[in-house]
Amino acid sequence: MIICFDIGGSGIKAARAKSPAELAPLGRVPTPLDDFDAFVAAIRSVADAAGAPQGTPIAISITGVVDPATQIITVANIPCADGRRLGPELTAALGRPVFVANDADCFALAEAIEGAGRGHRIVFGAILGTGVGGGIVIDRRIVNGAGGFAGEWGHGPVAATSAGNPPVDIPHIACGCGQVGCVDTIGAARGMERLHKHLHGIELPSTAIVEAWLAGDTRAARTIEVQIDLLAGPLALVINVVGAGIVPVGGGLGKVPEFIARLDTAVRQRILRRLDQPLVVPSRLTVEPGLVGAAILGVTENAA
Repeated sequence: MIICFDIGGSGIKAARAKSPAELAPLGRVPTPLDDFDAFVAAIRSVADAAGAPQGTPIAISITGVVDPATQIITVANIPCADGRRLGPELTAALGRPVFVANDADCFALAEAIEGAGRGHRIVFGAILGTGVGGGIVIDRRIVNGAGGFAGEWGHGPVAATSAGNPPVDIPHIACGCGQVGCVDTIGAARGMERLHKHLHGIELPSTAIVEAWLAGDTRAARTIEVQIDLLAGPLALVINVVGAGIVPVGGGLGKVPEFIARLDTAVRQRILRRLDQPLVVPSRLTVEPGLVGAAILGVTENAA
C-alpha cells in the first residue's frame, strides 16, 4: 500500500493506493504555506487517517523542482517548503519513507504507465495549463537529470520573434524564471491571452478565446494559428532530442482535442521521423493524474 499526495499551492489531495489503478480518496485539506510544522502536521493527519500501518510509504507529487542530488526542492508558491530537503525531512518527521517528485514528472509517469503512453518506451508528457511544463519517462522511470530540470521545455530564451501566416512580430516577454522569451510566456493559457491582446488589442480569458475559435471567430482563429506555430517548433525539437514515441498533453489545453490535433499536425511536419498516426495526443488520465503518478512513484521507489 502507498499513501499518495498531490500538493499544490492551494490544496493537498490524498489517496490510499493498493495499486496505481486502485485509489481510495482521502479528501483534501488546505496547503499551509508559511508554517512548515503545520505543513508536516497536515500530511501526518491525512496519513494517520488512512489507517495504514506505520512504515507505509508516502509518495508526493508537488509543484516545484526537486534536485535529485541534494533532494532540495525549489517551490516558490509554498514558501515554508522552499529550499528544504523535503523528502528526507518528511521521512524523519513522519517515521515513514517519503518519496517526492515534481507534478509534471508524476503526470508523465502516470501517462506512461496507465495512460496514453502504454506500450511506448520513451514518453514525453507535456503540460499546457496556466503555463508550459513537461516530464520525461524512459523505461517506466522518471528522468529528472541534473538539478531536476529535465523536461522543462517551457523555459529558455527560445520563443520565435515571428509566427503565423502571414508572419507577425512577436515580442520577447519577461518570464517568471528570470529569462526573456521563454515558451512559457506565449504557450498555454496565459500565453494565449497575451497573444490575443497583442494581435487584436482585446483582453479575453483563454476559455473564451477557445470557445470563439471553435465557433468560427476569425480573430480567435488567428490567435490559435500563431500560438500553434510558436509551440510546434520547440516541441518538435524536444521530440527529436529525446526520441519520444508519444506525447500526452495535460493541463487545460490538453482537454481541447481540436487544439491538440492542430498542434499534433504542426509538430509532425517539423520532426525528423515521418509518422502517419498521431504523436501529440490528449492525456487519457483526466481524473487525478498527480495521485496516480505519485502512487506509481511510491511503488517504484519503495521496491528499488
